[in-house]
Amino acid sequence: MTEKSLQETYSLANACFGCGPANPKGLHIRSFTSGDEVIAEWMPEKHHEAFTGILSGGIIGTLLDCHSNWTAAYHLMKRAGADHPPCTVTADYHIKLLRPTPTDEAVRLVARVVESTDDKAIVEAELIAKEKVCATCRGTFVAVKPGHPAYHRW
Repeated sequence: MTEKSLQETYSLANACFGCGPANPKGLHIRSFTSGDEVIAEWMPEKHHEAFTGILSGGIIGTLLDCHSNWTAAYHLMKRAGADHPPCTVTADYHIKLLRPTPTDEAVRLVARVVESTDDKAIVEAELIAKEKVCATCRGTFVAVKPGHPAYHRW
């Protein structure tokens, strides 16, 4: 795909394990806007497995956390009429693992903002494999201010 993801557009130097384009050992999540949602497809590899053929719950958590964070950042940017997203961090997130997630094909991440203020967004997301929702996430993501370690990390 030649289209630039949110991460590639706004944070090319970001080294986050989940979503940072600059992390050579990271997951390299690539999130794209689609109407009111943000979507991504990601292909698991053998070293992401908890056991043969099944994706690790920790990797699932990272995928949903990072993708939801980018959904929040993009939403807050648009809400403010800004040309660059604010630096956002996870305040909380809750993952529900509904069924084993197979690793033999790409998974799809779908996220949407369900509530927001000027500096906070609540996001709901799903991880889908083989047309079934395997995990869900609900999280709160906040824009940070100068002095926070994540401020202007991208």
